[in-house]
Amino acid sequence: MTTHITLSKRALALTSSAIREILKVTERPEVVSFAGGLPSPATFPVERMREASNRVLTDAPHAALQYGPTEGFLPLREWVAAHLTRNGAEVSPGRVLITTGSQQGLDLLGKALIDEGSKVLVETPSYLGALQAFSLFQPNFVPMASDGQGIQTDALDADTLDGARFMYCLPNFQNPTGRRLPLERRKALVERAAGAGVPVVEDDPYGELYYSGAPLPSLLSFNPEGGVYMGSFSKVLAPGLRLGYVVAPEPLFAKLVQAKQASDLHTPSFSQRMVHAVIQDGFLDQHIPVIRDLYARQCALMMAALEKHFPAEAKWDRPEGGMFIWVTLPEGIDTGELLLKAIAQNVAFVPGAPFFAGNPMRNTLRLSFVTVPAEKIDAGMEVLGNLVKAEIAALQVAA
Repeated sequence: MTTHITLSKRALALTSSAIREILKVTERPEVVSFAGGLPSPATFPVERMREASNRVLTDAPHAALQYGPTEGFLPLREWVAAHLTRNGAEVSPGRVLITTGSQQGLDLLGKALIDEGSKVLVETPSYLGALQAFSLFQPNFVPMASDGQGIQTDALDADTLDGARFMYCLPNFQNPTGRRLPLERRKALVERAAGAGVPVVEDDPYGELYYSGAPLPSLLSFNPEGGVYMGSFSKVLAPGLRLGYVVAPEPLFAKLVQAKQASDLHTPSFSQRMVHAVIQDGFLDQHIPVIRDLYARQCALMMAALEKHFPAEAKWDRPEGGMFIWVTLPEGIDTGELLLKAIAQNVAFVPGAPFFAGNPMRNTLRLSFVTVPAEKIDAGMEVLGNLVKAEIAALQVAA
């Protein structure tokens, strides 16, 4: 008996993540991978997690294994609110929704804010996971003019802002570019968006991971009552916990809660209680500087390898934090094709094109440095640098 399955238009429009497809290849042990935006396992506080798990299962075993409120475990929501308030954005626990990873937050925001054809403003380039999550709801993406410092706020004119459902941005060490939005642009962005009645969705998984310069105030701190803020425990504790949070104003918060009820009822009670047990006594104040120091060393190794092995025609910025370096090659080089040649020599990276909502720059690529052993960074970059030099030589011959 044959069953005929008719897929929805929404399902037919789904595509696989370019990064996830590349990661399948990088599972081979011989591949030096600069592709995955994965935190270093060396930073996972395994013993602290084990102790917290035992404590939760001793002190509150039934509550930890039972259903919980959709909004999340109240003490964890209170911690998030206090943390954000301490950093300059006064937030009440009643506006904090605990999500199953920050990716769920993106999905819930898409459900609550996007209709087919809705205008959504995004950076150039932008986070691939957000583009993928929002695309399911068929928005009209409008890229905002951006440069090496992020969104060019002078270009946020009335036509750009008019009718936008929201503006999505990552002001701190953006994925994929690693850039950080300067203070004056932060103020101008919030002012212009608020003046046009456009909500700003601030995605901030990397804000604590600065290793050069001082931390900058969040966009939320300039509009605490009207802004939307997304955070995550993936980059400061462990991604396998799948624990994030969204701060939103009413009535958006209520709709996000309703959308989450239809999605998964609530984020796992045990994970929430365990994370709260880990962080409640100030652990992150000691743990995050360790992550910063490791990533700063890894970044320095990558920068040295780029300067040593890449030709002068390649351009990149020196990130002040986060996990990524964005490289721009001469026009005419397609990094999607370059990737195939690199994988043949057991090196992987992420081509830049999938990060663009429109008019992709195919001569760009993203490098992640935090999970590659120090001794392999130089070797992998030598292979990639030689491939880039060969591509440039081919362009010169063709010219």
